[in-house]
Amino acid sequence: MTLSQSLWLATAAYGVHILEEFALDWRDWARAVIRLPVEWSDFYVVNALVIVLGAVAANLADAMPGVALAFPALMLINAVFFHIGPVVATRGRFSPGLITAVVLFFPMGIACFRAAHAAGQLNAGTIATAFAIGAALMAAPIVLLRIKDRPYFRQA
Repeated sequence: MTLSQSLWLATAAYGVHILEEFALDWRDWARAVIRLPVEWSDFYVVNALVIVLGAVAANLADAMPGVALAFPALMLINAVFFHIGPVVATRGRFSPGLITAVVLFFPMGIACFRAAHAAGQLNAGTIATAFAIGAALMAAPIVLLRIKDRPYFRQA
């Protein structure tokens, strides 16, 4: 399987992950457990962007593998720090999205990196680029949600 094909499957897996988070009330979990001031509208916008990023990654796979691999890096970061980590930190409180993070994100994320390796597109710089961009993409909506109510950013 090519990197592009793997990224398309990863995008589909992310769609299933979004469904799990929505169905199991990720918003209320995020408010209670990680104290994120999130609304459903924020969830919809961010996750729509994630799906767009997956499509962009799949289309950039050959030309810019480091950028394309930011999508599975984002998936792996999400799984570890926003699902498994909080479950461990809360001594077992379920995190909506945990099931698909474990069952889909790890296998698909790893499969994308393996596909890049098989194509000769993987090296330390590519991995570093992918995880740096993935971390920035994961952090961006969290930072924006945390600063949006500060006086400088209020639009009232």
